[in-house]
Amino acid sequence: MELLTTKEAALFLRMTAGTLNVWRSNRRYPLRFVKVGRSVRYRREDLLTFLNSRNSDAPAPRPGTRKKKAA
Repeated sequence: MELLTTKEAALFLRMTAGTLNVWRSNRRYPLRFVKVGRSVRYRREDLLTFLNSRNSDAPAPRPGTRKKKAA
């Protein structure tokens, strides 16, 4: 089992460590973490599970098909 620091997990997810800290403190997303003493660690498999749970089944919009704003 590989444990990543907050900074390493943020790099893996391509976001900032600050974003992960906020998500963890306000429980915005169900992203699991492990406390080792005062340290916070993330399991790589939990990060992958989180990413897979965020997949959208909706097809991506085609280029040039954005809705126009009402005047």
